[in-house]
Amino acid sequence: MKNVIWVLVFVVLIGVFVGIGVLRKGGTQGARQIGVIPKETASVYWEGVRQGARKAGAEEKYDILWNGPEIETDRERQIQIIEDMIARKVTGIVLAPNDRKALVPAVEKIAAKEIPCVIIDSGVETDKFLSFMATDNYKGGVLAAQRLGEVLGGKGRIIIVEWTPNSASTDYRVQGFRATMAQEFPGITIVDSKYANPPTMQNIQDVTQDMLLKNTNIDGVFACNATTAGGALQALRDLQKGDKKIKMVGFDAWPMLVEGLEKGDLDGLIIQNPYKMGYEGVKAIIRHLQGESVPKQVDTGVELITQERLRDPRIKELLASQI
Repeated sequence: MKNVIWVLVFVVLIGVFVGIGVLRKGGTQGARQIGVIPKETASVYWEGVRQGARKAGAEEKYDILWNGPEIETDRERQIQIIEDMIARKVTGIVLAPNDRKALVPAVEKIAAKEIPCVIIDSGVETDKFLSFMATDNYKGGVLAAQRLGEVLGGKGRIIIVEWTPNSASTDYRVQGFRATMAQEFPGITIVDSKYANPPTMQNIQDVTQDMLLKNTNIDGVFACNATTAGGALQALRDLQKGDKKIKMVGFDAWPMLVEGLEKGDLDGLIIQNPYKMGYEGVKAIIRHLQGESVPKQVDTGVELITQERLRDPRIKELLASQI
């Protein structure tokens, strides 16, 4: 009889321990997992963010869950990915919002779930996040205007190839560009400014060609991100056929843009540090989880590069992290 009782006690204890194990497993779903959600996944630029995030995750022994929309303007898809990360109970989220207004409810839901969230690359119209790590995009626009003003000798007619509205990063770049042109180069006139919808490379090329053909004697072009710069560059190449009379300043370090700078098809590129955004974004979440303080805002840097600066070792290192 005693043996039977001990067997029953043993079985009960085993059941209890198994149950505790199951509960613990369920309770730690997403433990040591950080979701990283870019604006989109097709661009080389975002691969830089991914590599930085993966490096930080490897150093801290955290798994990085990388997922984003295929198209940067797909707000609904980005919101759904956020919902999926919340459901997986990740320990933190690094997010590059593709719309500063539309993503507000999703960011505030992350905060309500007490999941630390670092916003990178582009802002969002709420303060319900742990930290904001990005380029000083207004300064990037200032640098672009100063470079284009310089190569034009302070005189001329220019166009702006814009991105879709409500992308905080590109909106600030254009604001900085316009303000600097007005203040420092009164002899330069912005005669046209348009964006493509949807903002595919081909549509951007078509919009740029349309502005160049409708406005005679254009001297310069500013394109405010990688996709707009790629489309504008192709439009200029088709129009000028080797004659590089129209000067251009673009944004971001796409391989085709860096190649264009090397060949003299562009007169300047404003480049960011996406690797640092991914790396520091993940690190900030981990520091927060460890009880350390995290700054509310971090400037990850912005650089003007020219054909000459491509030989600078520091610029080479920066480009290597994102090409």
